[in-house]
Amino acid sequence: MDKRYFLKRVGGAVVWTGATAFLGASLAGCKDAADAPPKASFNAVDMTGADYAKDFALSDADGKPRTLADFKGKVVVLFFGYAQCPDVCPTTMVEMAQVKQQLGADGDKLQVVFVTVDPERDTPTVMKAYTNAFDPSFIALIPTPEQLAAMAKDFKFYYKKVDGTTPTSYTMDHSAASYVYDTQGRLRLYARYGAGVAPMVADVKTLIAQG
Repeated sequence: MDKRYFLKRVGGAVVWTGATAFLGASLAGCKDAADAPPKASFNAVDMTGADYAKDFALSDADGKPRTLADFKGKVVVLFFGYAQCPDVCPTTMVEMAQVKQQLGADGDKLQVVFVTVDPERDTPTVMKAYTNAFDPSFIALIPTPEQLAAMAKDFKFYYKKVDGTTPTSYTMDHSAASYVYDTQGRLRLYARYGAGVAPMVADVKTLIAQG
């Protein structure tokens, strides 16, 4: 350690000039370490500390404003899709229903959130019926086109309308992964489509255990 950084002669006395700053930085580092989630091994991509996709503010199918804070104490799995999706979306929703079932008593500590990328057709009535078909506890969020565009930028996901043979028969290309938040509302995992039920169950259990 270079003592010249810490010592300064003031008149006839020698005082410590850098010690306070050094101590303050050390304490700040301890606080950051205390606030950080504990290390763990996951099946999904570990996104702990990511500086994006931190929150949302959208209305659910009942018109109620929702943010991540509403689900504090639960592991949140957030997925983007649309009701007329032929494969990826229903497959993901079925798998998440199985994940909740396999969690047993801890199933109540899991919240699945489905954000539509097709607000033009996915009305509140449509989305409520869609999520209820998989599990009544699943929540659908319906952004405005402007909110969806902003969320795509913040969450770094892709979506694009693909025209069909008629104005209403279009499809939506979109990213197929899920974002997983811990019980404190922090983004922790990026779960790729097709990873399977068992790996998601294990990851959710780990996050629940971390509390």
